[in-house]
Amino acid sequence: MPLNTQPSHGDRFRLHPVAPRLAPMFCFALLTASCALASFAFACATPFAAFAVVAAAMLPVRPALLVVTGAWLVNQTIGYGVLHYPIDGSTIAWGFVIGAAALLATAVGSAVLRTLPQGRTPLMLAITLVAAYGTYEIALLAATPFLGGDGAFTAAIVTRLGLTCAVWLAGLVAACEIFRLVDPFGRKGAMSA
Repeated sequence: MPLNTQPSHGDRFRLHPVAPRLAPMFCFALLTASCALASFAFACATPFAAFAVVAAAMLPVRPALLVVTGAWLVNQTIGYGVLHYPIDGSTIAWGFVIGAAALLATAVGSAVLRTLPQGRTPLMLAITLVAAYGTYEIALLAATPFLGGDGAFTAAIVTRLGLTCAVWLAGLVAACEIFRLVDPFGRKGAMSA
C-alpha cells in the first residue's frame, strides 16, 4: 500500500495527520516529544534536520519555525537541566548555533517543498531531508573556526548522523500516517486522498 499523506484539496503541505486547525499543536507535541526522546538517546546529535522537514511538510513557515524552536528549547532544557551540559561560553554558543542551524534547515526545507511537485510524497520528503541536512551541517561547520569542534565533521560521523536523521524522518512520517489512519478526532475521509 503506497504512502499517501496528501489531502484531496491539493495544498502544498505533504503531511496531514490531523485537521489543519490542529496541525500546529500536533506538530509541536510530536516534535517536542521526539526531541525529548532523542535528547536522552543522542544528547548532542538530536536529528533536527528530520524535525525541520516534518515541520515544513506539515505547517506554513512561521509556525514551522516556532515548532522547531520549541523542540530546540526542549533539547537545551534537557541538556542543561538533566544531562548536565557544562555551563560555559562555548557550550552555550554551540547551543545557539544548533538552534540557528535547525531554523535555517526548517526554512530551507519549507522552500524546497514549495518548489517540488506534489506527487510522490516520500521521495519529495527524502529530497527535502538531503537539502535540510546539508544546510544544517554546513551551518554547524561554519561555526567551527570560532567555536572549535571540526573533528566532529568527518565523513563517517556526518554520514552516520545523516542516516540517523533519515531513520527519524521515516519514523516521524510513519507516526503521522498511523495517527491519520487511527483517526482519533473522528474526521474519517476528511483528509484522505
